[in-house]
Amino acid sequence: MQTHDLKILPHFFQAVISGTKTFEIRKNDRNFQPCDLVRLHAWKDGEYLGLSLTKRIGFVTDYAQKDGYVVFSLLDVEGDSDD
Repeated sequence: MQTHDLKILPHFFQAVISGTKTFEIRKNDRNFQPCDLVRLHAWKDGEYLGLSLTKRIGFVTDYAQKDGYVVFSLLDVEGDSDD
């Protein structure tokens, strides 16, 4: 299991927090796998905004994605109250 630190734009970050965005589409340069953790860090105009959230990767597929990209589901981390 790996932990991946990823930048995410604020409006997408808020959508993940609210539960309306339950997936990520990413270039698979990190070999994303089920059960890996992703730490999403809000990022805008070249700066981190000090907001982060940890999720667990569920299902991963490259079906109907651009070459080298995957889509994966974001699951809550058991026992995690919040970052």
